[in-house]
Amino acid sequence: VQLQASGGGLVQPGGSLRLTCEASRFTLDYYAIGWFRQAPGKEREWVSCISGSPASTSYTDSVKGRFTISREKTKNTVYLQMNSLKPEDAAVYYCAAVASTAHHTRLNEYDYWGQGTLVTVSS
Repeated sequence: VQLQASGGGLVQPGGSLRLTCEASRFTLDYYAIGWFRQAPGKEREWVSCISGSPASTSYTDSVKGRFTISREKTKNTVYLQMNSLKPEDAAVYYCAAVASTAHHTRLNEYDYWGQGTLVTVSS
């Protein structure tokens, strides 16, 4: 199982970014994919999850209505569309996977992690 996160960058407050998590050597149907983030000096926190098939989504309260998680099975890829970004969204974002069709929100529930991608929100 391998995960490759990308798409981070510098964006102004109110702007948008789309993060990508490319999965290899496993099929998304049987795995839940989560996005986490870690700001400097803070613990890593769960942001969103998309479960295995049938896919359903969940979000932490602070991003509901602004972030959307989705997947493209043909590309074995999960996306995190982030709109209306705020300075407090700035962090290193990680995608993670667990062999499960349920939702998972805790770090220790995930078995596989990609490298992080840095999101900076600043004017």
